[in-house]
Amino acid sequence: MDIKEYFTRISYRGSYSKPDLATLTDIFQHHIRAVPFENLSIHCGESIELDLEATYNKIVRKKRGGWCMENNYLLSWVLQTLGYDVTLLGSKVYVPEYDAYAEEIDHLLLKVVLDDKPYIVDGGFGMAYQIWQPMELISGPDQPQTPGVFRFLEESGVWYLEKVKRKQWVPNQSVSTSHNVEKEVCRRVYLFTLQPRDIEEFRACNAHLQTAPDSLFVTKSICSLQTADGIRALVGWKLTEIKYNYKDNMDLVEIRILADKEIEETLKEKFNITLDKKFVPVNRSRLSLF
Repeated sequence: MDIKEYFTRISYRGSYSKPDLATLTDIFQHHIRAVPFENLSIHCGESIELDLEATYNKIVRKKRGGWCMENNYLLSWVLQTLGYDVTLLGSKVYVPEYDAYAEEIDHLLLKVVLDDKPYIVDGGFGMAYQIWQPMELISGPDQPQTPGVFRFLEESGVWYLEKVKRKQWVPNQSVSTSHNVEKEVCRRVYLFTLQPRDIEEFRACNAHLQTAPDSLFVTKSICSLQTADGIRALVGWKLTEIKYNYKDNMDLVEIRILADKEIEETLKEKFNITLDKKFVPVNRSRLSLF
């Protein structure tokens, strides 16, 4: 594994001699705009390995994306290689369908300490809840970013991440998002504690999420990528492109349903992904990812 090869993959040409917040933010933003959040392996008959070299090979050499346990595990290696103080954390993602958090940890994120200040770095959540900058781990204050206003709330050692949403303008209402999206002003994203985790603790979760019949990742094929001013996502056959803060605190949401013959070309053009095996799109869950 070679850090310079990784930087070529994410088109990062900046300095990395000093492990400071500016460098961390720059590398992080290049990563989320180059490496998709995706679970396409599951829908190509491939397994997702929780192995650093396999992940490096997949994301850096094959120019694929990955889910949280791939993106953030790779990022932890990158940041540790550059001299950052990095700790793996586990979180439980909020599921709006059930108005509840997952029972077991099902998401990997990173804590990075800079000048005695802790930050959360999470390059593996994807969709419209992907943070664009490292967030200072402090309870209460709003931390505005281009995708929206994020904040942490802490209660008895448990930390909660939430995002305040903007209104959405969807010109093509015939293929609009789910019925409750318009009413939702604030979305809980996940909860976590500061207990350090080892990658081995995510093995069961990594296996469960790609095999359980009711897993979101089994019931939906997902590929999302952050752009300079928004996000694009292919969920099943639905291609959604969002331009953040298009006008008057409103996001522009454009939706198109693709034909089977358009899928492969769209993955290549919009996400720079070429798959080795036959991909079968899936969208059985009604859960909204926006």
